Amino acid sequence: MKHADITEAIIGASFEVINELGSGFLEQVYHKALAFALTDKNIFVQPQYPIEVSFRNRPVGQFYADLLVENKVIVEVKAVKTILPEHQAQVINYLKATQIEVGLLINFGSSKLEYRRLDLRNKQTFRSELIQTEPEFPDAYSF
Repeated sequence: MKHADITEAIIGASFEVINELGSGFLEQVYHKALAFALTDKNIFVQPQYPIEVSFRNRPVGQFYADLLVENKVIVEVKAVKTILPEHQAQVINYLKATQIEVGLLINFGSSKLEYRRLDLRNKQTFRSELIQTEPEFPDAYSF
């Protein structure tokens, strides 16, 4: 998988965030916490990465990806009950608009960390992987 080392580091940092904060906060909290967790590992992060959409070589819109990591992976953070198709479409559109091939959609909104790794190669093939896993909570927080 392309940029597997970077995506693994991002997913690992995401587990650190959900293990420390749990679920239930707003998206902004997880966005900032993930950026801090990555920079603490000396991984280059650009928060609120601007993405310009063009039509016939003219700008028609501007969006902001939550994070651009190592100039190679776009990360979109959610805090929702479950990932929906429109969330995935958002990341796919960011990839198309930037020529970046790999994105991560990470959801901190449920008790399980949910993420999708999106791989858009040659603008013709698209592959997605959905993984849900239980965070590891300290014994003091076990139910």
